[in-house]
Amino acid sequence: MSRVQLALRVADLEGSVAFYSKLFGAEPAKRRPGYANFAIAEPPLKLVLIEGIPGEPTHMDHLGVEVQTADEVTAATARLAAEGLPTATEEDTACCYAVQDKVWVTGPGGEPWEVYVVKGDADILDKATDSVCCTPGTSTTDATPSAAATCC
Repeated sequence: MSRVQLALRVADLEGSVAFYSKLFGAEPAKRRPGYANFAIAEPPLKLVLIEGIPGEPTHMDHLGVEVQTADEVTAATARLAAEGLPTATEEDTACCYAVQDKVWVTGPGGEPWEVYVVKGDADILDKATDSVCCTPGTSTTDATPSAAATCC
């Protein structure tokens, strides 16, 4: 099963967890310092909440499609490249308290999209140093999609 991911950067993590728990009738699947994610069955959604700056409004961090296998990430990479979209791939990268394989593309409005598989847990929120993920203010080039805000 694939599902769409929506990652939001929120000023009040605890208040946001309480709100989304009520909205979707579900508790977070994972809680870590400054981070929570919900694995919603209906509608199929991975909602990621990342603690932002107090007092700032909530904003979109990034979008994604969670898939079940690394082979699906590889197939998405080939398909997106064949469509002429610049891609950036990462394998065994630690980000968002998970080890992941992923491919990044950037939408026409600068919005970062990832197709990813979670391979295991990790002890850190931040990305590996060579990751496209979680890079504030990165600009788009022909070879590397932008992570317009930050990600995870």
